[in-house]
Amino acid sequence: MPRPRRCRRVMGEPAVNYFKPAGIPIMQLEEVVLTVDEFESLRLKDLEEIDQEKAAEKMNISQPTFHRLIKSARKKIADALVNSKAIKIEGGPYKIDNRGLGRGRRRGRYL
Repeated sequence: MPRPRRCRRVMGEPAVNYFKPAGIPIMQLEEVVLTVDEFESLRLKDLEEIDQEKAAEKMNISQPTFHRLIKSARKKIADALVNSKAIKIEGGPYKIDNRGLGRGRRRGRYL
C-alpha cells in the first residue's frame, strides 16, 4: 500500500483554471488536467526562477518530489500545446499558505 501524499504548500489557487486553443469548440477538445501543486511548481521554478531546493522547501516537499512535479507539469503543458488540447487546473494534495496575510501572532511564518 503506498504512503499517503503530503499536502503541498501553495500560495493560492490560480485566478483562471481553464485554457483552450482559440477557434476550436470546447466540445471537440481533449483536456489535460494540471494539478494545483504542479501549477505552483511551474510558478516557482519558471516564473519566479527559484532553484529547485528552495522551491521544494517553500512547498514543504523534498527536492526529488519537486523535480517529479515540475517534470510532470511540463510534459502535460507540452502535450496540450503540441496536440491542441485544453488545460484544466484542479485538484491535487495541496494546502493554501496564508503567510503574509496578517492573521494572528504568527503572521509571516509558515506553520
